[in-house]
Amino acid sequence: MDLLPFKPLAAHRPRTFVPTDLDLGDWARMAPLFDRLESRAASISSAAELERWLLDWSELNAALDEEASRRYIAMTCHTDNADAERAYLHFVEHVEPQLKPRQFALEKIYVAHPLAVHLPQARFEVFNRDVKNHVELFRPENVALETEEAKLCQQYQKLIGAQAVTFRGEEKTLVQMGRYLEEPDRALRQEAWELVAGRRLQDVDQCETLFEQLIQLRTQIARNAGFENYRDYAFRQKGRFDYTPADCLRFHDAVEKEIVPAVRKIQSDRRRQLKLEALRPWDLAVDPQNRPPLKPFAGVAEMVARTQKIFNHLDPELAAGFQQMQDLKLLDLDNRKGKAPGGYQSTLSEARVPFIFMNAIGLQRDVETILHEAGHAFHAQATRDEDLYAYRSAPIEFCEVASMAMELLGNEFLEEFYPGAEANRARKTHLEGIIGFFPWMAVVDAFQHWIYTHAGHTRAERTAAYLKLMSRFGGDVDYSGYEASRACSWHRQLHIFIHPFYYVEYGIAQLGALQVWANSRSDKAAALSAYKKSLALGGSRPLPELFAAAGCRFQFDAATLRPLIQLAGSEMARL
Repeated sequence: MDLLPFKPLAAHRPRTFVPTDLDLGDWARMAPLFDRLESRAASISSAAELERWLLDWSELNAALDEEASRRYIAMTCHTDNADAERAYLHFVEHVEPQLKPRQFALEKIYVAHPLAVHLPQARFEVFNRDVKNHVELFRPENVALETEEAKLCQQYQKLIGAQAVTFRGEEKTLVQMGRYLEEPDRALRQEAWELVAGRRLQDVDQCETLFEQLIQLRTQIARNAGFENYRDYAFRQKGRFDYTPADCLRFHDAVEKEIVPAVRKIQSDRRRQLKLEALRPWDLAVDPQNRPPLKPFAGVAEMVARTQKIFNHLDPELAAGFQQMQDLKLLDLDNRKGKAPGGYQSTLSEARVPFIFMNAIGLQRDVETILHEAGHAFHAQATRDEDLYAYRSAPIEFCEVASMAMELLGNEFLEEFYPGAEANRARKTHLEGIIGFFPWMAVVDAFQHWIYTHAGHTRAERTAAYLKLMSRFGGDVDYSGYEASRACSWHRQLHIFIHPFYYVEYGIAQLGALQVWANSRSDKAAALSAYKKSLALGGSRPLPELFAAAGCRFQFDAATLRPLIQLAGSEMARL
């Protein structure tokens, strides 16, 4: 696909089951491979043959996953390109709906196979648990609903990707407008914020309507699978075997108790330093001492070169991994109109290499993002030699430890971007951002708990529930005159639309990342070694064991939060 930033890549292992010339967008040509796997299963007579069958299935899954990733990457890099949109939607509409029942049939065959119990249990424990879960949840009638859901999610990305404003004679994306919120000139900040807020308000009705369609689909999917609500279905569907909705609600309470007061103090200090009577929404990103914004780099090439130097300091193996991504052109990092918002790392599962997508515009936040996504990339690289496709990725709660810990570990070498005093300023800004993130995580997660456990709620009731959470977790920011913008501020959080219930993972993982960072302050080499060892496990062990391998406790209560927030607070005071 010419729209991809990278050239065709060779498979990490030569195919032995999937024909090399197979068109992975043509279901009629792929179906016979599933037929062969199904028919072969009946004649398997040893555990070794069953394991070979699993590896052939893994090869097919990796090839299909890479095809889906390539089409998604092309679509998000060019949301305004009709060919990219058509290719992506073709896969969503004509391949995935055919694929799901065939995958279910193979999972059902495996779960019932008499030789499955003769495979090494320590090796296959997590795989067996996950496959059994998929089998129990699968409903053929949900396939068409999931296709509709994916199409609505793509509409949301297209809608948000098209948002732009004219600011002082120049067209700017909303991401590009973010830089003006760091400017010391308060009138300019207000002008920029109001322009963006006004542009978002133009799409409120479309966003709300899209979301209501998504709620309806998701609720039906859950009910078809025998669940009272989508929240309970989502927990099972995401394989959350190690924590419950009640644990998440306790996490929200712990954030309110341990972190919201710290956020209010940061905001109070900011208001005092800026000599303001009240903080307004355009006062939250500017330096509290009114210094000019941090300017870590002028262009994307410079950002990449400086990031490479950070990894050169940190670890030779990680440095080589980041260099490989540059050599293979596996980076699309600049912001431009027509590009989907946000940032992500996607693994090309057959080549077994990572790709990073982001929207860099020259802010400190971009430095945090490239370190974050590189952490995900290192995770993918660490599992390259794992031949069981399912184990090459970990649960999201641990994937995000890989990325968030890399932000903190990389921060030690921020002098590659800034002189000493500015590097400390960036470190402090980053730690403030971590503390400030937890309440927003609690809002996003608690809001979704409310949405999906209140069937048939009205738009007004949904807005009221959101505003109540903003009052509980939102700190001290004066939105007088901009109440409509505050009420729909959740529209910018793409996870709520396209990755439901995928947000608390960031909070759980941040606690793991802070523990890796705390460990590195007492023994850097040991902490980095444990970090890399845990990444290499992929998804082969249960979540608490992955955390333990990284030197962390898998807990997210007040007792876990308190010392970590105290450490961050003392470090900010030192900086």
